[in-house]
Amino acid sequence: MTSRNNAIIWFRNDLRIHDNESLTNAINHHNNVIAVYCFDPRHFEKTTFGFQKTANFRAKFLVETVTALKKELEQININLVVHLGYPEVIIPKLIEKQESTTLYFQKEWTAEEQDVEDKLLALLPKVKSVKSYQQFLFHPDQVFNIMDAVPDSFSSFRKKIEKKATVSQLTDLNLTAKATNFDIQTTIPTLEDLGLELPEKEIRTAVPFNGGEASGLNRLHYYLFESKKASYYKKTRNGLVGQDYSTKFSPWLANGSLSAKKIYHEIKSYERKFGANTSTYWIVFELLWRDFFKYMSLKHKNLFFRKTGIQNKTLHIIQSQEKINDWIQGTTTDDFVNANMIELKRTGWMSNRGRQNVASYLVHDLKQDWRIGASYFESLLLDYDVHSNYGNWMYVAGVGNNKRDSKFNTKTQAENYDSNHKFRKLWLTPTLF
Repeated sequence: MTSRNNAIIWFRNDLRIHDNESLTNAINHHNNVIAVYCFDPRHFEKTTFGFQKTANFRAKFLVETVTALKKELEQININLVVHLGYPEVIIPKLIEKQESTTLYFQKEWTAEEQDVEDKLLALLPKVKSVKSYQQFLFHPDQVFNIMDAVPDSFSSFRKKIEKKATVSQLTDLNLTAKATNFDIQTTIPTLEDLGLELPEKEIRTAVPFNGGEASGLNRLHYYLFESKKASYYKKTRNGLVGQDYSTKFSPWLANGSLSAKKIYHEIKSYERKFGANTSTYWIVFELLWRDFFKYMSLKHKNLFFRKTGIQNKTLHIIQSQEKINDWIQGTTTDDFVNANMIELKRTGWMSNRGRQNVASYLVHDLKQDWRIGASYFESLLLDYDVHSNYGNWMYVAGVGNNKRDSKFNTKTQAENYDSNHKFRKLWLTPTLF
């Protein structure tokens, strides 16, 4: 049944049309649907540690994603209104203009996002808000039906989920909005509008991909059905050079232009066609880790961002801006750390193996505050996800979901994973390019 009440979809980190509960519900229940995305100026300010919250790599990927989303929504007769401004300022004006009675959006729960939501809804007392948890693999309703409290142990969490939970089917979108309003014309901001410069082209990058749903779906199809790399993922996932040592799904997952459930169901389809093995299982395993950190941030809230972490553990820190600068610039005494940090600075990307090593080095060798590293990653990483980023940094620092020492021997790691120096030569010999 549809209502003649107008609806607005507020896009956040769910920048897709496939498997989008907010979008489907809005179309199903309303005749007139319009969408809005706000480039929030706060996302481009400097953090307390002096880094731009969203620097050029992630911003470029985001602009590409929003541009693609606007075109995709137009195909189903929905106008995406885009503004550079605060959601709590932009959206009430749009709701008033459209005489909208319902606002659909993805639920976020970390402090900054929750604060924006609270400010916005306080200005909309007569507007119905419909919130969806659509960034998970396993929906909270199911997870909290299985367990009263999510355990802090990933192993315990995984065993319960794998034994009792199922991944729901994708939210269908076989509909087109029945009416929309295209008289509101807006312009998607450029990097210059956001106070950023276009990144230099880097031919050595492992992620030469554009943002946007179609690009993410193409990568998913390529990695599974074209290259069949999924059958070898567990063997190659600790690689350092090239596009295909890992799935590279994470940039699209991070801003929601690719659904975790979509990945899961495509893997199951792949397994039915080509067979299941430890590698196909391991991709799902990694998605479960992603879910776990989201549930940890739901559980522990702002402890996720405190120096003492969820363990309330005091760390021995020796503050040194010189050591931090050396780490950032890739000028430490450790060539493996340096190569990884230069890759990050030049491309906005770093392998999982690299992330673990550079994080361990900053915290355990240089004795610096782990939150500085987390903030720097937030600024540069194409695939920054608040839950996984801070969860992983806490883990390495020893204040998160681990009870044992998490210090990496970077020399041994370099010998194990870059014994031929291919990766280090690639990033420590810039004169070749």
